[in-house]
Formats: sequence, structure tokens, C-alpha cells
Amino acid sequence: MSTSGSSSSPAVERVVGDGEEVQCVELLPWNEDQHGGVIVEELKHMEATVFGSLLKASISHWRQQGKRGVWIKLPIESVNLVEAAVQQGFWYHHAEPNYLMLVYWIPQGDNTLPANATHRVGIGAFVMNERREVLVVQESNGAFRGKGIWKFPTGVVDEGEDLYAAAVREVKEETDVDAEFVEVLAFRT
Repeated sequence: MSTSGSSSSPAVERVVGDGEEVQCVELLPWNEDQHGGVIVEELKHMEATVFGSLLKASISHWRQQGKRGVWIKLPIESVNLVEAAVQQGFWYHHAEPNYLMLVYWIPQGDNTLPANATHRVGIGAFVMNERREVLVVQESNGAFRGKGIWKFPTGVVDEGEDLYAAAVREVKEETDVDAEFVEVLAFRT
């Protein structure tokens, strides 16, 4: 993970404006995730108005950088910041005994942040054509991006989606190949 700021205090980003003017903008401390997004998880105590201003500036900065999802892990002690985040467009993702996870989707278009779940079901599709050639892909994002690793098309089954439909959908999304579901080869937990 790379970080844009100290985890104990807001980061300061230098922005060059028109001409040679340099403007310093204070941002929330954040880390990049493996999917082109941002994680904010080590917030110091602050007033909601200060947090709202920092959050607005940070979202603008992340948008300019092409970031996608924003995850704020808000400690229970910082419940006073929830309203400011919701006013910026964040919504609840999940809660645990000691924190609340808020999320925000930056790009225009479909939100691909995973829904909260008590479990996740993933699929891997083994696709073979009439010439007995097997379909493999390389990841364009995530942990295997740029590693030169070939793998079967994989993905997460959407809430309420059947396994066979998820397999067909993931193959189409990742390869633009129309596949036909034949059978389940294996289950793994």
C-alpha cells in the first residue's frame, strides 16, 4: 500500500494553480487499496465541520487522481462525523462493534463496490471450445494485475444470482465470450 499522508494527522497536498502559484490543500490521511480505491482508517478526533471540509477536498483530489471507491473506517468514538460524510454522498456499508464502514463511489457509471455480506460466493469458470482450447485471462486490476499470471475467469456471485448465471456473466464481462454453463466441477470453502 502506498500512502498519501501521515496516518496520525491530515496530509497536505501541494497543488500548482495558474501561473506559478502553489496552493496547499489539507487532505484526510489515506491509503490506496488494491482496486484503485482509497481507504481512510486512522482518523484523529476532530469536529464534524473540519472533517466535512477535509473530506470534500479529499474527494476532489481523489477524483482528479482517478480513484474509484472510498472506504472510511470510522471508529465508534467518531460517530459525530457520520452526518458530514453522509452529506458528501457516503452511505453505510457495514458496522462492527468498534467501527462503522462508510463508502462512496467516485466515477460516473455503475458502482462496483461489493455489497456487505455474511459470506461471499465466488466462481471460477473453466471454459473449453470445440478445439479443446481453454480460456484464460490476466487481471486488469486487483492483486494479480501486471504480474503476468494467467488464470480462469473468476468473480463474485451477486446477491440473489444463481451460480450458473454468475459463471456465464463473469466470462462475458472479463472476455466478451458467450459461454454456456454445462456443470459444476467443484466446490471449495
